Amino acid sequence: MSERPSDRVLITVTGKDQPGITARLTGLLSESGAELLDVEQVVLQGRVTLCLLVRLSESRGVLKELLFAARELGVELDFQALEAPAAVQAPAPARYVVTAVSRALGVRELHALAEHLARHGANIDRIVRLTHTHLGSLEIHVTLSPDVEPEALKRSLLALAMRDNTFDVALQREGLFRRSKRMVVMDMDSTLIRIEVIDELARAHGVGEQVARITERAMHGEMDYDESLRQRVALLAGLDTAVLHRLAANLPLTEGAQTLVRVLKRLGYRTAVISGGFSVAAEALKARLGIDHAYSNVLEEADGRLTGRTVGPIVNARRKAELLESLAAQEGILLDQVIAVGDGANDLQMLERAGLGIAFRAKPRLREAADTSISAGGLDTVLYLLGLTGRELEEVG
Repeated sequence: MSERPSDRVLITVTGKDQPGITARLTGLLSESGAELLDVEQVVLQGRVTLCLLVRLSESRGVLKELLFAARELGVELDFQALEAPAAVQAPAPARYVVTAVSRALGVRELHALAEHLARHGANIDRIVRLTHTHLGSLEIHVTLSPDVEPEALKRSLLALAMRDNTFDVALQREGLFRRSKRMVVMDMDSTLIRIEVIDELARAHGVGEQVARITERAMHGEMDYDESLRQRVALLAGLDTAVLHRLAANLPLTEGAQTLVRVLKRLGYRTAVISGGFSVAAEALKARLGIDHAYSNVLEEADGRLTGRTVGPIVNARRKAELLESLAAQEGILLDQVIAVGDGANDLQMLERAGLGIAFRAKPRLREAADTSISAGGLDTVLYLLGLTGRELEEVG
């Protein structure tokens, strides 16, 4: 049976929100035998917008009834006949979500985001506010045509965030795994905590400058991570272990770290620290925050002092990635369901193995290589990347 051009009608309702609007109008459509093809409703600041795409029966009398009902309800109603979509076998556009997080997003930031999306051929389907007490986080749902390169869009959004430096923005493929993450793995030094433990120990032992020089050489590729760690740890020989334990008992948490771990635990996520730092600090954080797993380097102790050596395999970049994979398998969790967060070059392999790799307040090189980055906000920004709303976060405390 052929479809007439006027069979498909888009009904748009706007006005002050109140209970019963949707029920009254859909009741009339149901009684008339109309077929519902699509629907969407949003309430913003007490004003409702309801869109109903319907296929009408032979009788058009229901449109007059809808207009009378809208007048009684105190809302505006408009309708428009739509042509049936052409039956074209084209590849379905890819769906992505852009998440923007800031202390306060304004029209300037939204304009910049929309402009970058338009420049890369991304069509905005929907914008959802995640925070409710203030405009601090938005989800922008977009579709990309097959000829659009997501990586180019990601780089453009990253450059925008780095230029502005007042908000974070992430691009994620929309799908089942975005909303079904089950484990978050974090680096420790300069990620979960605000300091580098080895630097603090070096200063306490009077070898801060020597350790810093070795770190600098490693950063410039003049020695590998394992050798740089051995040389730096060797300089700590003779340090009273009481210094290490006092430091571990008073580690300064990164902004948002406690909120992130608390919410993840209440939602049933598994959490882990995988660090190139030291086990005394990692285990202290594990106990303090209730983290499920902690892996890091073990400093050898003898007679209450550090020997200047480590015990067991060094937790380097490769080891971090291996531990993430092993831990996911142990927990029965797919890698696509894992989030990894880190700040340094030795976190890159770990971030690459995870379903979502996040560079946290990292150098530009790691930010560009990671799936997304956080620089303006705290660690609790990760919660918005999971699609959680402000109201939901309040519910879990």
